[in-house]
Formats: sequence, structure tokens, C-alpha cells
Amino acid sequence: MNDATAVFSVHNEKDNEIRMILKEVYNALEQKGYNPINQIVGYILSEDPTYITTHQGARNKIRKLDRDDILQAVLKYYLA
Repeated sequence: MNDATAVFSVHNEKDNEIRMILKEVYNALEQKGYNPINQIVGYILSEDPTYITTHQGARNKIRKLDRDDILQAVLKYYLA
């Protein structure tokens, strides 16, 4: 019997979800001919959902995320 404790981090799971959604949103914006970085930054700064296309459900996906969580995940990734 293995008595080892498994380590589970909610933060890592949340960061992975954010990364996955941002990649999907990025791809959808790119497919529609937008500059994905500018559009995502505009959304984060303003919380105006019209910055994100509805193509492939991108707008609904990104609205599931809290902007503060997005910024924290991006900053952690950038500074790592």
C-alpha cells in the first residue's frame, strides 16, 4: 500500500485552464484576421467583450475567466 501524499495545486490547474482558453481565443482571432494580442489586451483593459470575436465561441470562453486571474497567470508565466 502506498501512503504517499499526492500534491494537487488548484493554482496550476487554473493557470492551465487560462492558458488553454487564451490559446483558443488567440487562434480564433487570428483566423478572423485580427491582431490577437491587441484584441486580447483591449479586452483585458476594458472588459469590453466586443474586442473578442464570437468565432469558435471565443467570446464565451474568455468571459468565463476573471481578468485579474488572466493578468496574474500571464505575469507569473512571463516572470518565471
